[in-house]
Amino acid sequence: MPLMTWTEKMSVGVKQLDDDHKKLVDMVNQLYDGISTGKGKEALGPILDELINYTKIHFGREEALFAKTGYPVAADHKKEHDALTKQVLDVQAKFKNGASAILSLEVMNFLKNWLVGHIQGCDQKYGPHLNAKGIH
Repeated sequence: MPLMTWTEKMSVGVKQLDDDHKKLVDMVNQLYDGISTGKGKEALGPILDELINYTKIHFGREEALFAKTGYPVAADHKKEHDALTKQVLDVQAKFKNGASAILSLEVMNFLKNWLVGHIQGCDQKYGPHLNAKGIH
């Protein structure tokens, strides 16, 4: 059973960004499944690495669209991206330093709440701006 499910209320109205968000949800679910089935560090490490790398790519894509369209609160949104990236990198560093228990259900709930909260909070705000600039 997945930790989280994509719903239409998570849509920001921009297909490419929605597709990114769906992929991030899928990656969090893969990590959760790995933890739930007791997979070892060898299996979980690459999934965590991929999740972090794709998150950076996605944030870059959003920020490029903000710059292209003159999104008025881009700087604030980027600050949130930076803070979230730091938190996830901290989890990754602890994991790589041997604290495999760090990928607990508590961490998974953090990732879920972070992803859903970010998509349904900050990200919902840019949808109308990007749509008005012709980006769908």
